[in-house]
Amino acid sequence: MYGFLLSRRWIGFALVVVLLASICVRAGFWQLHKLDDRKAENAVARANLVADPASLDAVAPSGEQVSPDDEWSTVRLTGRYERSDELTVKFRTRDGSPGVDVLTPLVLQDGTAVLVNRGWMPTANNSERPSDIQAPPDGTVEVVGWLRPDSPAGDEAVAPFEGQVRAVSSAAVAEATDLTLRSGYVDLQEQTGGPGDLRLEPVPDLGEGPHFFYALQWWFFGLLAVIGFFWFAWSEARERRDPSVGRQAHAVGGS
Repeated sequence: MYGFLLSRRWIGFALVVVLLASICVRAGFWQLHKLDDRKAENAVARANLVADPASLDAVAPSGEQVSPDDEWSTVRLTGRYERSDELTVKFRTRDGSPGVDVLTPLVLQDGTAVLVNRGWMPTANNSERPSDIQAPPDGTVEVVGWLRPDSPAGDEAVAPFEGQVRAVSSAAVAEATDLTLRSGYVDLQEQTGGPGDLRLEPVPDLGEGPHFFYALQWWFFGLLAVIGFFWFAWSEARERRDPSVGRQAHAVGGS
């Protein structure tokens, strides 16, 4: 009764179903791997966020890249802001409102500098750099903030253009200025004189994301493909056994 499954058409159908189901299964496990990565990143972030502030040299010595294991470490810096090289990071939204992050180099006592994200400000819904950016405190200031690694975005996103970037890269900013920049940047949390009207970077989202449910969805799609194959096979076998079933189905569809 099921001999038709050995026909070229059904073998091809079966191969397509097997391929589709395999892709869905692999995609599900890929989502679980992403979930494991997210859990590991969250564990690092939680540990670093509750640690006491440390000096930048203790976490990321000069000349070294910011390690992923050091992201969200709280560091304490002392220096003076160099507003002439200030940038804005455009297309940053908060609660659905357009705005920019204000990125100002802080020149340290050893002559090197660190990019400090002083906070977010609302702007018009366009790509123009705002002209009313609040100035940083004058003179020597003490800054406490979260250490972040450079963005891996491409040159078009990180290279400064008309005082703006779309993502932060200390290496790209260093090429466009005369500053000797340390790797990464710092999300300001506290500073001498306070942040003013700028809104500080919020605590990162430490949720696990939708990866587990995405895995279930992929596996459901794979199971649906297999069930569909057997349903179509059963339906054709039933029609072959009783041709009147097929005629009735065609009649109902035609009416």
